[in-house]
Amino acid sequence: MTSQDYKFEGWLASDASAANGTMQWKEFEPKVWEETDIDIKITHSGICGSDLHTLRSGWGPTLYPCCVGHEIVGIAVKVGSQAEGGIKVGDRVGVGAQGESCLGRKGPCEECASGNERYCGRHWAGTYNGTFMNGSKSYGGYALYNRSPSRFVVKIPDAISSADAAPMLCGGVTTYTPLKRNGCGPGKTIGVIGVGGLGHFAILFAKALGADKIVAISRKGNKRDDALKLGATSYIATDEDKDWAQENGRSLDLIISTVSSSKMPLAQYVSLLKVDGTLIQLGNPEDGSLSIPAGMLIMRGAKLGGSVIGSPGDIREMLELAAEKQLKPWIEERPMDDANNAIVDMNNGKSRYRYVLVNKW
Repeated sequence: MTSQDYKFEGWLASDASAANGTMQWKEFEPKVWEETDIDIKITHSGICGSDLHTLRSGWGPTLYPCCVGHEIVGIAVKVGSQAEGGIKVGDRVGVGAQGESCLGRKGPCEECASGNERYCGRHWAGTYNGTFMNGSKSYGGYALYNRSPSRFVVKIPDAISSADAAPMLCGGVTTYTPLKRNGCGPGKTIGVIGVGGLGHFAILFAKALGADKIVAISRKGNKRDDALKLGATSYIATDEDKDWAQENGRSLDLIISTVSSSKMPLAQYVSLLKVDGTLIQLGNPEDGSLSIPAGMLIMRGAKLGGSVIGSPGDIREMLELAAEKQLKPWIEERPMDDANNAIVDMNNGKSRYRYVLVNKW
């Protein structure tokens, strides 16, 4: 199959109103081809919260027209002569949130050289809404085809379905990586703030990594049963459980916070940490900055940090664990044709817990 055999078409946002379900199906010009690239015939594309933030320019001005979607799974249909990873035409592959870093172009920076491409400080192009080194814009997975640099394309293990794999490529690895790197495992007690798309993955991976205790934390009690089915051992509803902070103080080794609000009670969350405990923030609020609870951190010797997505090595490692543990995310498949309605439903909190768009081929 040659590049002339298919067109790059997808759902394009022309302005911030697209977040209300006004994306339009149009043809777009992909990245100018390089022999390090791979073209993917998209079968599945997860809907991520980042898509909504980007559609409405919530994190800064979006490069409209924009095609979002960075949880892409499909079939490799064109593989450059200098592509990495041993990928061949016909392989089932995926792409997460990052499309390019400096590695291989200007000599690797310290982060890229150590397999930590997600923190590259020289050049960082998102799978969508970014600019590649060759000057091309990046377009995402709400589409028929995707073109990405091969370094950020990974093979999907046979044991994982395409629909299950798609949301793991951003949502899954965004929670797996900080759990693994901050010592989640046997003997550890883990807190997960927010039982949504990211939070449900955090519970699944904390269990897969062998945590002794997993506490799901949400404002309301309506997700208690879901959290326990996912693998949580207990649940805190902060709007309903009186004295929740005092009753659960100094009980957690590690907290993963997935919520994106500057109004979260961060000091109370930190109070749940044991001495030397760590809280890792994943959600990036649009509505302001988080205030550092200095006193609470000081009196517990606690650490407050952040984490973003996962590098290709993290994604491969996560997929291996998911295959080994037969991890099953809670997803609902939606037709690619229904993308506008699906993003509105997700924004209204209807997903339990990830939507995956499916192309009809």
